[in-house]
Amino acid sequence: METTFLKSILDNDFYKFTMQHTVIKLFPKARVRYGFINRGKHVFPPGFADLLRKSVDAMADLRLTKEEKQYLSHHCPYLDPTYFDFLHGYVYDPSEVQISQEGSDIKVTVEGYWYRTILWEVPLMALISELFYKSNHLIRLNDEAIKELTKNKIDNYNKLGVSILEFGTRRRHSYDVHVLINDTLRKFGSESYIGTSNVHFAMVNNIRPLGTHAHEWFMFHAAQYGFKMANFMSLEHWTQVYGGDLGIALTDTYTTEIFFSQFDKKYSKLFDGVRHDSGDPIEFAQKVISHYTKMGIDPKSKVIVFSDSLNYDKVKSITDFCKDKIKMSFGIGTNFTNDVGLPSMNMVIKLTEVKLENRHWEGVVKLSDEKNKNTGTPEMIALAKDVLGIK
Repeated sequence: METTFLKSILDNDFYKFTMQHTVIKLFPKARVRYGFINRGKHVFPPGFADLLRKSVDAMADLRLTKEEKQYLSHHCPYLDPTYFDFLHGYVYDPSEVQISQEGSDIKVTVEGYWYRTILWEVPLMALISELFYKSNHLIRLNDEAIKELTKNKIDNYNKLGVSILEFGTRRRHSYDVHVLINDTLRKFGSESYIGTSNVHFAMVNNIRPLGTHAHEWFMFHAAQYGFKMANFMSLEHWTQVYGGDLGIALTDTYTTEIFFSQFDKKYSKLFDGVRHDSGDPIEFAQKVISHYTKMGIDPKSKVIVFSDSLNYDKVKSITDFCKDKIKMSFGIGTNFTNDVGLPSMNMVIKLTEVKLENRHWEGVVKLSDEKNKNTGTPEMIALAKDVLGIK
């Protein structure tokens, strides 16, 4: 059966590189574990683990090219030259990834130094998704149909007058579909399409990649500094490394309510805006506008990046509410890169444990605004809620 191989070490979301840069500087001795969660209860055919193993092993051959290094240096001046040199010498170590299969279930875990293993999550998910459709012999729409579907979507967003970002690497149908999507968005989306989180495709389009940080950044800080200090220390370390660059803060690792109770005037002014990733988007927008107003900050000077399971109807509803109240942009993932006439996959790979220097392994927690997106053991989730006063 045909397997799948990545074509570039930059075929990954930008926030993985920005976080890796900070981890190298601040937490070079931290070790972590990640785990695959099959939320959609997808059925994997016999031999799937072997296919995935071959694809993962092949990633050891990926190298940052001279042209890729030059691209990053030009478009990402807030990343240190020493980091570009590090990345130029970085190689994936497949022994960090453990893969097994029992019946139709697969188990995928990653373990190693955080500064190394942080790059695995997104390409692993992209490989799992592509191999799932291949190994089950599922037939997608043809190329022309996908391009026409994408053109119609971006035409509607053009008419809506909104800013659209492509965030679909993790659960894309395939690399080939991802190519079709970005080519179509670039060709027809001049009025709304502002870029992609995928660094490889950003380079192909000669634009800067988009992204800041993910939940794991805050989850790690909770293990290091405690749940009450997690948001504060995450933002403090981010600004320590980047100053005012990359200024979109993720809000829902320990619920939005807790985040905004700790998002003081200093950070509210310093960060350009916030990202919405779970819960009702209109309620979230109301909270954000209220928060900035209470801080004496004009909400119109700030931006919300919406990124939770978006489609045109959701984007229009959000736009109708936010227009003339606050700036907004929309990171659209699966609805772009896996709308091919087949059910899209529902899966994640999440940070599960961390091991700080001279300490034992400790479980980590994510408390989403949607209960079914919580991760961590029941005991750790209960502890986090107790410490943070979440009922």
